[in-house]
Amino acid sequence: MTEALARFATGTNWQDLPPAIVQETKRVLMDSIGCALGASTTDKGRMNVALARRLGGAPDASIIGLGGKVCCTNAAFANGELILTLDFSNIMGGGHDGAYVIPTVLAMAENAGASGRDLILATALGLEISARLARAVGQHNFTVEAVQRRRAQGQGLAGNAYANFGAAAGAARLMKLDADRTAHALGIAGHLCMVLSYGRWSSSLRGHMTKYGVPGWQSTGAVTAALLAEMGYAGDTGVLDDPERGFAYYVGYPSWHPEEITAGLGKDWCFNIKLHYKPYPCCGVFHGPLDCFYEIIEKHNLGPDDIESVTAYCRGHMDSPLFAKKTVDGISDAQFNPGYVFGVAAHRIPSGVEWYDPDTMANPSIRKFGDKVTCRNHPGYGKELEKDPLSALSKVEVVAKGATYTHEVKYRRGSVGTDAALSEREIVDKFRHNAARILTGDKTERALDALLELQELEHVSALMREVTL
Repeated sequence: MTEALARFATGTNWQDLPPAIVQETKRVLMDSIGCALGASTTDKGRMNVALARRLGGAPDASIIGLGGKVCCTNAAFANGELILTLDFSNIMGGGHDGAYVIPTVLAMAENAGASGRDLILATALGLEISARLARAVGQHNFTVEAVQRRRAQGQGLAGNAYANFGAAAGAARLMKLDADRTAHALGIAGHLCMVLSYGRWSSSLRGHMTKYGVPGWQSTGAVTAALLAEMGYAGDTGVLDDPERGFAYYVGYPSWHPEEITAGLGKDWCFNIKLHYKPYPCCGVFHGPLDCFYEIIEKHNLGPDDIESVTAYCRGHMDSPLFAKKTVDGISDAQFNPGYVFGVAAHRIPSGVEWYDPDTMANPSIRKFGDKVTCRNHPGYGKELEKDPLSALSKVEVVAKGATYTHEVKYRRGSVGTDAALSEREIVDKFRHNAARILTGDKTERALDALLELQELEHVSALMREVTL
């Protein structure tokens, strides 16, 4: 399996990329870089940037939203943490795969003097390999059969450890490693990845900043893997071929379907299936219900004081301790607190870093609104998902002004391949909003020009100049 992925990573060329994949890759890069810009003014963002600067190293690559450079591993660390901090970045594969792949690829592209086309190709390859590993561990289920299989097997341990293969593959491509050394890079990357901590996050009542993974830390493993392979370090090239003691076993994934890794590889791209560009900076569980809530309050001109109660019907596991905490002690708490999320929406706080400004999180009216919010499992969610794997059936009931208003959606806004997909203009506007506190208006527009026409850039450094100070 590792050798097949290495051949795919080294043998796929620019002309092999379907136009739709080129377009989606550019959008994912734009969205991810924008989310990093938005997060750079948060306390969590500042901590990670300060650590990357402290660790320093050779001036190889940039930290998004800042000036100066650090070594590739530390740039990948900081940018990975920034991309995921707001919980605003796109969802694909088994989760926030982009936050685990793009930081490595971006750092190595800048260091290698790569072109825009090189960056697009390496990113697409990395995201595709990540998505295929997600399919193998049962986390990227976009067929009816895969959804039914996952529901029958149960949830089990989850996390983005698999994404390190994609990150290392993208780095190896930019470094022009041959197929043999790329296979070794993948074999090393499979050992330099996170533990599956998603379950710990969902069962914890403490809003720790490690949340459901530390993409920046894992990205240092991908960079390290590619650099070691370049020097001749031997990796575990059989790591994906041993069903009893291989990757899925020692990492802890409960499912392993290796046939999903190579099925149609190079012909049928899948990272863009079930891709979701987030319109709200919070857990994806709330996105469909928030679509419904906004529809109701805008249509009926309801303010927070008009509303007596909100009942949101979401996907399963709403009885998890993760969603039960009533206090908001920091950004990680807020992103998973249903009362807070609907509270900022009711108060029309702009969707972005504004949701996590200290004054917003301390706003007594927003906090009090949380007492009006109840979340339940949508009884039809699972059955609809088995019929249509792109669906995210959601419903909200709002009691206000002596009436009950109800709205239901099948697809959450931002879901690619559905009638709820965001337009390119909306993704561009999201970038502008995320960049507003860091970049000047002129610099933001130059950054957007570079991202929208990325394939025309001779050097990735031209892009990085526009997204740094």
